[in-house]
Amino acid sequence: MEMRRAGEIMIPLDEYPHIPYWFTLRQATAELEKSEVVIEGRTSLPRAVLIFDEKYQLMGMARRRDIMRGLEPEFLMGRPIETRKTIFDVKVDPNLSELSYDKLLTGIRKQAERPIGEVMRPIVATVDSEDHLIKIIYEMVDRGLSILPVLKEGKVVGVVRSVDAFREIAEILL
Repeated sequence: MEMRRAGEIMIPLDEYPHIPYWFTLRQATAELEKSEVVIEGRTSLPRAVLIFDEKYQLMGMARRRDIMRGLEPEFLMGRPIETRKTIFDVKVDPNLSELSYDKLLTGIRKQAERPIGEVMRPIVATVDSEDHLIKIIYEMVDRGLSILPVLKEGKVVGVVRSVDAFREIAEILL
C-alpha cells in the first residue's frame, strides 16, 4: 500500500466551513452549526472554521472554543479566572446567582456581533497537496494541531483533520 498524500485525504475547501474575517461570531456559529462533513459514509461536525480576507487569502481559523471564549460578556472580562469559574457556584440555592440570566444573555448576544477576526487564531502550519501522510502527522503532532490547511500552487484547496490522518494510520496498521 502506497502512502497517501494530503490532496488524496483532504476535505475539499468547498465542503468545509469557511468565512470572511468580517463575519460576526453569530454568523460563524451559524456556519459551524449547519456544517457536516461526510467521508466514506461517516458524518462528523467540523471543529473549526477557516477565515479568509477579501482576496480569498487564508488569514486564520477559529475553533468552536475560540468562538465560545469570544462570547464571554464584557462584564466578566478582566475578572480573575477563579472568580469567573465560581460566579455561578451558589451552594444554598442554585437559582441565586450574582448574575441574572437576562444580563448574561444580553452580554453574550452583544459579543456575538463582534467580527470573527477578533478571536481567530493564526495559521501556524500548512501542507502541500503533494505532501505525504508522514509530513501531515509530523506537523499535527509537533504543533499540537487538529486541522491543517492544504495548499496547491499557494492556494487553499482543502483541509486535513487529525481524524482523517488517524483513519489513514488505522488503514496502514489494521
